[in-house]
Amino acid sequence: MSTSTPRPPSDSRPERTLSAFRPVPRTGVIYVTSEAARLGFSPTSPDWCNLGQGQPETGGLPGAPPRLEAVPIAPDDQEYAPVAGLWELREAIADLYNRLYRRGMPSRYSAENVSVSGGGRAALTRAAASLGQINLGHFLPDYTAYEELLDIFGNFHAIPILLEPDKAYAFSVGDLRREILGRGLSAVLLSNPCNPTGKHVRGEDLAAWVRTANELDCSLLLDEFYSHYVYGIEGDDDGTVTPDRAGAALESAARYVEDVDRDPVLVFDGLTKNWRYPGWRVTWTVGPKSVIDAVASAGSFLDGGGSKPMQRAAVALMNPDHVRSETAALHKVFARKRRKMIDRLKKMGVLIDAEPEGTFYVWGSVAELPAPLADGHLFFRAALAEKVITVPGEFFDVNPGKRRGGRPSRFRHYIRFSFGPAEEVLDRALDRLEAMIARYR
Repeated sequence: MSTSTPRPPSDSRPERTLSAFRPVPRTGVIYVTSEAARLGFSPTSPDWCNLGQGQPETGGLPGAPPRLEAVPIAPDDQEYAPVAGLWELREAIADLYNRLYRRGMPSRYSAENVSVSGGGRAALTRAAASLGQINLGHFLPDYTAYEELLDIFGNFHAIPILLEPDKAYAFSVGDLRREILGRGLSAVLLSNPCNPTGKHVRGEDLAAWVRTANELDCSLLLDEFYSHYVYGIEGDDDGTVTPDRAGAALESAARYVEDVDRDPVLVFDGLTKNWRYPGWRVTWTVGPKSVIDAVASAGSFLDGGGSKPMQRAAVALMNPDHVRSETAALHKVFARKRRKMIDRLKKMGVLIDAEPEGTFYVWGSVAELPAPLADGHLFFRAALAEKVITVPGEFFDVNPGKRRGGRPSRFRHYIRFSFGPAEEVLDRALDRLEAMIARYR
C-alpha cells in the first residue's frame, strides 16, 4: 500500500501563470456577468435582473413575425460554409439593402458587396485585420470590445476622439472634417447608434458624413447593429410605428452611398440585435467589392467562416416585409421600455446628459447620488448585492494598450443601464435600485 502524500484536488492548487500568455481583459458585459456569477447569477436565474445585458429580449413580441425555433440541417450543411458566406445569403442581404435604402439609385449592392461572418466581433476583427498602416479615429465613449480590437493589430494607430457630455455627445460634420484633416485620419470607426450613449447620426447629418468621407478619402467603418432601435422618428416615441411606416425607423449609411464600389463606407450589421437572434451568430459586412475581398481573405485565417445551417436559415429573414414587421413590433415594446427607464432613473437622481436616440441603453451619471453610490464601480457593486447587474461607465472609455495611462476615467461616475430585458424584469430591477438609493439618503 502506498504511503505517498495524495495529490490535492486540481481546484485547490494555486493558479499558474504561463509565461507565453498575456492577461487578456474581459469586455464590460463579460466582466460584470462573471462578477455576478460569483454571487450565484446564471442566465436562467429568475431572481436576478440583468440590466447589463447587451442583447434584446428574444421571445415573441405582439405583432412580430413568429420566431424561428427549429433549423433544418441539409446533408451538405455538415460541411464548411464559404469563408465569405453562403452565396444565397449574400444575395439576399444585398437585395434587402437595395430595397430598403437604394430604390431608384443606379448603383446597387450585389452579393460581391457582402461578406458574412460568425458574429459582430468577427466582422469587425476581419475589417481591422485588413487595414493598412494608417491613423484610425475612434470615439470616446464607445463599444467596450473596441479596446482590444484596436490594440491587437499593429498595422494602424488608434486615435481617440473625445465626445463631450455637456454637448450631449454631438459631433458635427464640421467636427468630423477637422479631425480627419488635423489628425491625418484614413478611417473612422464608430457605433451608430452609439453604444453606450444612444447618440444617433441620421438623415442629412449622416448623408453629410458620407459625402465628407468620400471627398477626403477617409473610410467610415459603421457598426449599425442597433440601427432598427432608433427613436425620435415621427410617430414612434409612444410606440405607434406600424409596419408600413417602419421604413422611417430604419436608417443606414447605405442610403447615402453614391457608388457602392467607390465610396469608402463599410456597414456592419447582423441578426444579433435588429432581428433579436443573438445566439445565431450570423452577421455581415457591406461595402465596396475590393474591401469585401480583403475582409473575406482575413476571415480565411482569423475564423474560417460562420455556421452553414444558420446562414441558410437566415435567408428567409431577409424579406423586407419580415424586417418591417419585426421593426414595428420591437418599437412598440422598446419605445415604452425606454420611456419608463428614463423617467424612473431621473426620479432616482441619475443624470442623463442626452436621452438615447437609439439602442436599448440609457447612459447615466450617478455623480449626484449619495456616497458611495456616486462612483460607477461602487454603484455596480452595491447593485449586485440587490441582484441587479449594471455596467460601469469606465469600460466604455476605450483605451487601446492603456496608452493614456492610469489616470481616472472621465466616465468613472457613469453607468450603462440596459432596457434589453423583458418589461417585468425591468420593473423589478428599477424597484430594487430605487429602494437601494433610498437607503443611502
